[in-house]
Amino acid sequence: MTSKSEESVTRDAFLGGRVTALQPKNGFRSGVDAVLLASAVQAVSGQKVLELGCGVGVASLCLNARVSGLRLTGVELQPDYAELARQNATAAGAAMRIFEADLAKLPADLRQEQFDHVMANPPYYAVGSRKPAKNVGRETALGEATLMQTWIEVAAKRLAPKGYATFIQRTDRLADMLGPLSACLGSIEVQPLAPRDGKDSHLVILRARKDGRAPLVLHAPLILHEGSVHLKDAKDYQTWAVDVLRNGHPMPLR
Repeated sequence: MTSKSEESVTRDAFLGGRVTALQPKNGFRSGVDAVLLASAVQAVSGQKVLELGCGVGVASLCLNARVSGLRLTGVELQPDYAELARQNATAAGAAMRIFEADLAKLPADLRQEQFDHVMANPPYYAVGSRKPAKNVGRETALGEATLMQTWIEVAAKRLAPKGYATFIQRTDRLADMLGPLSACLGSIEVQPLAPRDGKDSHLVILRARKDGRAPLVLHAPLILHEGSVHLKDAKDYQTWAVDVLRNGHPMPLR
């Protein structure tokens, strides 16, 4: 597979420039959500991490920038995105393998492996919930073709005993995730993310453990921006969000 031409991609910076990645100019483009996902994975050096639906690899590379010595693996359905992920991993000097595959039909050798952590940003929109995007790459990334239950089941199967699965998802899809998570994993934690004080949560981080036995925990929201309303052109992120998004710190999970 040949890489996209220079005219069809951009090189974008994350974590204040600690990570750069080639992305399609037109199509699905990773942003803040990928950085937030990476910040919520509590991996340590030497562990194995699998990202399902890795796109161009931004979340994995942000995690790699924070935690050295990880053995990373990504699975991506779309060939062009998988090729960009390989290029990005090579440029970053990351020990990362990229499998071009449907997560519901993983290659046989990958099905024999277990991981300390599995992370994913499953498509945000259920079938029929909105008008599909015209760009195929964007629609594949955002529109649910593989059921949420399958994402969770595959993550659970690939986890080593006591391993953790971490997801980021829209809050309105929480109900679609809790059932499968409860059936496959345990010790579920839900961390809501709210844009401002007094505003409803729009995103959630979900973390669950293989063989976990602790009851479900719903944490108090983490507030992304200062103030209750947007008053200026600046991003006005809270201090914790600046540390996560620009300085590469772990998310301060409750």
